[in-house]
Amino acid sequence: MMPSHWYNIVPDLPAPPPPPLHPATRRPVGPDDLAPLFPMELIGQEVSGERYVPIPEEVLDVYRLWRPTPLIRARRLERSLGTPARIYYKYEGGSPAGSHKPNTAVPQAYYNAREGVRLLTTETGAGQWGSALAFACAQFGLECRIWMVRASYDQKPYRHALMRVYGATVHASPSPVTSAGGKVLAADPGSPGSLGIAISEAVEVAAATSDARYALGSVLNHVLLHQTVIGEEALAQLPEPPDVVIGCTGGGSNFAGLAFPFLREKLAGRSRTVFRAVEPAACPSFTGGTYAYDFGDTAGFTPLLKMHTLGHSFVPDPIHAGGLRYHGMSPLLSHMYELGLFEAVTRSQNECFEAGVRFARTEGILPAPEPTHALAETIAEALRCKESGEEKVILTALCGHGHFDLGAYERYLAGELEDYTLPRERIQQALSELPS
Repeated sequence: MMPSHWYNIVPDLPAPPPPPLHPATRRPVGPDDLAPLFPMELIGQEVSGERYVPIPEEVLDVYRLWRPTPLIRARRLERSLGTPARIYYKYEGGSPAGSHKPNTAVPQAYYNAREGVRLLTTETGAGQWGSALAFACAQFGLECRIWMVRASYDQKPYRHALMRVYGATVHASPSPVTSAGGKVLAADPGSPGSLGIAISEAVEVAAATSDARYALGSVLNHVLLHQTVIGEEALAQLPEPPDVVIGCTGGGSNFAGLAFPFLREKLAGRSRTVFRAVEPAACPSFTGGTYAYDFGDTAGFTPLLKMHTLGHSFVPDPIHAGGLRYHGMSPLLSHMYELGLFEAVTRSQNECFEAGVRFARTEGILPAPEPTHALAETIAEALRCKESGEEKVILTALCGHGHFDLGAYERYLAGELEDYTLPRERIQQALSELPS
């Protein structure tokens, strides 16, 4: 059964998260500071102290196109591993965009349309978020302009084709149509782009256009809030409590969406579940970054967010998990990681694709590169259970399908994928440019 409310974990935390700061005054930002970018309803959700937020009927009506999503026990994967563990996955790939991203794209488009906004701008990495927002804008009659990270734009042409089918205008980022993009191209004409650069471009256009607003597909509190429909459904569907919950993390919305309702149970003393976030070795915000105030974008247009960051100037290597190529992590998840509420580990590109192929050959679903990180860790956990004899219950989020990622799988099968391990010197260089 689909939930009627989103869950806000903030009131249940042992300490509140640090506020975003205005870069000029270093004081907490207020609603007026955010109004040029977001509608007031979303600003209210960003700072809400309410534990539950009702989902509007207009949003539920669109959700019903694909929600509730299935919770599936991976029996064939279990058999192939010879593990006593029981593996469950929540599959979000049946949405119009093929991922979990419409869970927040739809309410964001709805609230903007209700306030009279004409145009939404955004960035996208792998293209799942861009596809989702293009779809959502079509549902509520909004124009949509998307800046897609150049590395992913070149790797995944059918992703931006789908965005255009839904009516969006798509630019490869960095682009010459904004001053932020133009500066990057002047310094590096062959730049592969980054989510930070694409955010700068989308924010620049939204801030300069009176009837336009900006939409973000991860990182912010209201985005994580909307994604909790995943975990609320899973909590009702799972026949036994999980011992381990595993999810991939880039900005954090997929992991938060699955984990937060289960974390509520643990914080209330009703479970002893272990939570584990998995990030790419080439972009390890949790495990390789530092917890500090930083810009959410490359050009420095956003408020300062306290988060685990590799530095806003950091440009990741062009791994195929484009949705995980972000320099920072959700401030809310970063705060919770500092509180010790979950673990974080890294996985390399080739071991993730190996897990994706194994999953496809056993369970029949081709995963997107992003959730293969969670699958690689899930398989490793299941094999540890094989060694120990433990019958753990493992829950993971399969946040999207990989039908637009066959080029990456083809390269993996041909032995052409590189594993990028981020050198410490590159992190230190980017961190040296943090706001003082």
